[in-house]
Amino acid sequence: MKPLSLVFMGTPDFALPPLQALAEAGHNILAVYTQPDKPKGRGKIIQAPHVKEAALALGIPVFQPSSMKDEKIYHELSALSPDVFVVVAYGHILPARLLEIPRLGAVNIHASLLPRYRGAAPIQWAITHGESHTGVTTMLMDAGMDTGDILLQRSLAIEPQDTSVEVHDRLSMLGAELILETLEGLGEGSIQPLPQNSEEATYAPLLKKSHGRINWNLPAHDIDTHVRGMNPWPGAFTRLKETDYKIFKVQPLTMVHEALPGTVLPSPSGSLIIAAAKDAVAINELQGPSGKRMGIADFLRGNPITAGMFFS
Repeated sequence: MKPLSLVFMGTPDFALPPLQALAEAGHNILAVYTQPDKPKGRGKIIQAPHVKEAALALGIPVFQPSSMKDEKIYHELSALSPDVFVVVAYGHILPARLLEIPRLGAVNIHASLLPRYRGAAPIQWAITHGESHTGVTTMLMDAGMDTGDILLQRSLAIEPQDTSVEVHDRLSMLGAELILETLEGLGEGSIQPLPQNSEEATYAPLLKKSHGRINWNLPAHDIDTHVRGMNPWPGAFTRLKETDYKIFKVQPLTMVHEALPGTVLPSPSGSLIIAAAKDAVAINELQGPSGKRMGIADFLRGNPITAGMFFS
């Protein structure tokens, strides 16, 4: 494969494997654009995106503009004269005139099988909605949000115990493989871009903390997918007597009952079973007011929860 000259744009850890794969494949990465350093954690310590650290370790110039609308950026990118942009969850909207700079276009890696799950949180919503498969798509970026022509796609199974963490990691590796195939095909002219069918589009909006709240009026299976989809952020949670409890692991149980959804059912010692709209859910791992993540048996030793209590 003939190496291409490219500009890489990406910010979260999802972008790391593609960046490293492009470097290892011998492509000429002219520059990396990533989000500015930001304060993180309780100490609000300024931290650089891992993409920045990886790029500097590879000896690649790094740029961290707060916006891509500045005229200066247009001239910087034009002067580089790249063959292609590779964009992975960058976090900035690229003006249309920037997309016209590379001769082969701007290629985005999106963590879903487009046109399904366009938007900011495709992995989390795919799991939450109980999908059995998801995947990655490379597409030619246009002025819309994840609406560009599809170049290549690869499918990936979502396993019954998967959280967003596991699927994220597998998709990022799959995205690294797919971008290499995509650039090879673009360079050789062997890929035919395929327009998306907008009638089949679904959306994966940016997550808010409120999305994590468990709705006990759902069937047990849907509560399970919700907990796994919201892990690690914003995290599933529920409320008991004005106190929020983070829920990390649950198990749906086939169980006939007549209790209101959210009611604690009679449970064997060391377990906590809560009524769902259909069947019930066993809580396996949670975090209470102490702030310590615990298995349910250990938690209940110091925090008794009895049948008939009610989670909302």
